[in-house]
Amino acid sequence: RLEFTDAFELRRVRFRYAASQPWVLEDIDLRIPKGMRCGIVGETGCGKSTLLDLIMGLLVPTEGELVVDGERLDRNRLRRWQRIVAHVPQEIYLADMSWSENIAFGQQQASIDQNRVRRSAEQAQISGLIEVRSGGYDQRVGERGVQISGGQRQRVGIARALYRQPGVLILDEATSALDSTTEANVMKAIDALDPDLTVLIVAHRLTTVEKCDLIVELDAGRIVARGTYEELMRDSASFRRLAHPSDGSDL
Repeated sequence: RLEFTDAFELRRVRFRYAASQPWVLEDIDLRIPKGMRCGIVGETGCGKSTLLDLIMGLLVPTEGELVVDGERLDRNRLRRWQRIVAHVPQEIYLADMSWSENIAFGQQQASIDQNRVRRSAEQAQISGLIEVRSGGYDQRVGERGVQISGGQRQRVGIARALYRQPGVLILDEATSALDSTTEANVMKAIDALDPDLTVLIVAHRLTTVEKCDLIVELDAGRIVARGTYEELMRDSASFRRLAHPSDGSDL
């Protein structure tokens, strides 16, 4: 695992999938200190997912560089960086296994750290649901988690990410399919996480990122505004349009 003590940065990053294709991201300069909660917003197709893929090391910048604690993230350090990054997608896959096996997903049952499972479940605020059941953490969840709600599945996904003990947690529209009440409960769980954990949130609704330390607004592959929710609502007309689109509250 790579030690992460200060900040990671994207410096003068540009990206396109092929020389014959247009730029997907251009002139991205972004610094994320350790422990920051950063929201990433913008219209569909603006480059949010590509930006996350670059941060996770799934894509390599066409130009520019990703820097962690002042050192370029080259091929030799990339895998070590990926070991401290955990990703929570919009759709959480649950297998017909126990709660413990779903949280420690991919681990052999004999190698699962049950204390870490319980701690991760507590941090994701899903432990209460599990522990009142007769089988506790050994009870089977059911195929694709049909026995639990969407919000509970998302919290299992967060617990699964936290089981990895990450330094960086990425939520990729992880709450966009939830109703507003359930989303608020999931976000409370995220707000209560370790303050040293760096969290990036790609949001479908601006209320999701309202409490972030920094919000980055993308448009056509460029950062067009950055600041707190209050600052962007005051200073960015495009951000205000995202907050109040003509067809409702969603981006």
